[in-house]
Amino acid sequence: MGHRGTVLTVNPRPVTMTQTMLLMVSLMLIASIPLLNGELVEQKCPVDCDCHYFRINWVTDCSESNLTAVPYDELSPNVYILDMNGNNVEQLRPFPQGIKLRRLQMAHNRLTELTHDSFAGLNYLLDADFSYNMIKRVDPEAFRASPGLITLELQNNPLSEVDGHFLNCQTLLSLDLSTCGIRRLNNQFFHNTTNLNKLDLSGNPLERIAPGPFDHLTSLEYLKLNNCSLSYISPEAFSHLETLRGLDMSNNSLKSITWTSVLAPLVRLENLNIGNTGITNLPADAFAKNLFLQHLVLSLNELHHLDIENTLGHNLHNLQTLDLSNCALQDRLSEDAFRNSSQLRVLNLSGNPMFAGDLTAVLRHLPKLHKLSLSNCSLRRLPDAFDVLEHLQELDISNNPLSDAFVKLLNPLRSLEYLDMSYCSLGYVGNNTFAHMTELKKLILSGNKLHTLEADLFANLSRLESLELNNCGFTTPLDPKVFGKERIYSSVIELKLSGNPLTIPDEGSLLPKQLSNVEILDLSNCNIVHLNENVLSRNKNLSQLNLSNNKISELSFLKKLRRLEHLDLSNNQIRTINPKVLKSNTRLLSLNLIANPFVCNCSIVEMWDWAVQEKNDLHVLIGSQPSEFATGAVKLRKSLSCTYEDDAYRDLMNQRPLLRKGDLTPHRTWAKYIRESNCDRKS
Repeated sequence: MGHRGTVLTVNPRPVTMTQTMLLMVSLMLIASIPLLNGELVEQKCPVDCDCHYFRINWVTDCSESNLTAVPYDELSPNVYILDMNGNNVEQLRPFPQGIKLRRLQMAHNRLTELTHDSFAGLNYLLDADFSYNMIKRVDPEAFRASPGLITLELQNNPLSEVDGHFLNCQTLLSLDLSTCGIRRLNNQFFHNTTNLNKLDLSGNPLERIAPGPFDHLTSLEYLKLNNCSLSYISPEAFSHLETLRGLDMSNNSLKSITWTSVLAPLVRLENLNIGNTGITNLPADAFAKNLFLQHLVLSLNELHHLDIENTLGHNLHNLQTLDLSNCALQDRLSEDAFRNSSQLRVLNLSGNPMFAGDLTAVLRHLPKLHKLSLSNCSLRRLPDAFDVLEHLQELDISNNPLSDAFVKLLNPLRSLEYLDMSYCSLGYVGNNTFAHMTELKKLILSGNKLHTLEADLFANLSRLESLELNNCGFTTPLDPKVFGKERIYSSVIELKLSGNPLTIPDEGSLLPKQLSNVEILDLSNCNIVHLNENVLSRNKNLSQLNLSNNKISELSFLKKLRRLEHLDLSNNQIRTINPKVLKSNTRLLSLNLIANPFVCNCSIVEMWDWAVQEKNDLHVLIGSQPSEFATGAVKLRKSLSCTYEDDAYRDLMNQRPLLRKGDLTPHRTWAKYIRESNCDRKS
């Protein structure tokens, strides 16, 4: 049964006690929905909050409102979702009896513990999120009065060590305890949460997994133990997890693990990630019992001499996804390496030195491949096997020193939707290379010194949406002939030309009319000094424009871009800017002006007021203030800044005899300049 709405779905499996309880709770909720003549009735709403119906559910949104307490007395008894994320709540008092709250969101507050008294009235609660607080203690009986709780998020809290069971909640299906500083799991930790289906313990410094902690979790299907500083896993650690379908143990140090014993009990395992775990060898019978394995990640391990045919081929007949990227494979692939893996749909061999001849033989056994990654494989020519891969949709052959002559081998790929040929030392791409790729949606040719493109090269790419041509040495944008003589307009909506030394016309449009549908345009790092007023006049649908890292100082070209939503002008030569230049850009949602040599003058105040009063959101000006939440290590953030000119700074210093350390420099953040300026502010 879904728990994100009130629509019930039929489950063909036998109905469990947990499902029965959840069904009863949902039916009670539906019966309690207030109606007046068939219409939804307006409910109580706290003064500092925004309330609305989502479908037939009353939502109270009090997020990011600087509240120090939950507005208990102002809540409707029929509130369905209460969002208190991003406030300053330190303690929770009991909720009103009879309240029908189903989802409680308390992330990014200042809670230090969860007690039973706080939740005694929440009889209907199904989902609760307390992530990113300062919770050290969770009362094992905290949710005793919530018989239907199924999802609990506690990630990023400094939990203290638990000696007995962690929580008494048999209905709980999903528990997130990631990055909680947990160093030890005692054998009773999950004793009273035995119905768990999903468990996330990633990011905890566990170091060792001994026998016992998971023995009670006989219904568990998904377990995350990645980034846990693990160096030891007992062969009996997973002995009771026969129902497990997904296991992530990536980014640990598991070089000495006896994989055959550890994985043997997981007879229903479908997804396994042991990437970047220090493995140097896998025994031939490592996956002998995991006959249902469909997705396997072994990337970033030093598997120099992995016997792919015996270790993976003999047993894993159901394998659909295999990631062997960056495994330092040294042995040549045998023709039979994947002979028994004919169901393989995704294969990633990137970062391993390969021979085209070996790949030709191997790929002919994989007719069902949908995605193939051969990036950075030191290939000097392409494998001659693409005629077999009639279902291939994604191909990455980037960062290989390919010879131009072998690009023609791509011709048979009629189903391809994504192709990355970047940084392949190509100087020429024949105009029939993409002739049969009529399904292609994204093409990346960046990093090849192409200078010019052949006429009709993209003539048959009628579905192409994204074209990346960064760092190709172009001095002029695309010649209209590249799209074919008959094409009036191209389907391309995303065009990236970053890093090309473009010569911008003094007048008229930069891009040909075939590219009039472009919505996302990247012209960063193009050494642009000036853009004429009509340079993008053909691109009336432009919504995202990146002009960062150029030498632009004047912005009159913006008046033609009425649909612009995101504009990046960082690292240019803009000294002053007036909001009047943005008069036509009424849809603007973000403006990046960081790292421009702004002069501290009243235009900055006008820009600030524009963001606050006209856009109703200071965040439109990127760098105007730090983001509310810093997860993980706090990093220095780039801010909007300006510099006083000499005369203005001298006058300022003369007016302020008492100076603070931060005033002894002409540099100011915009926020600080606005506080000390004498500019007239808009009313």
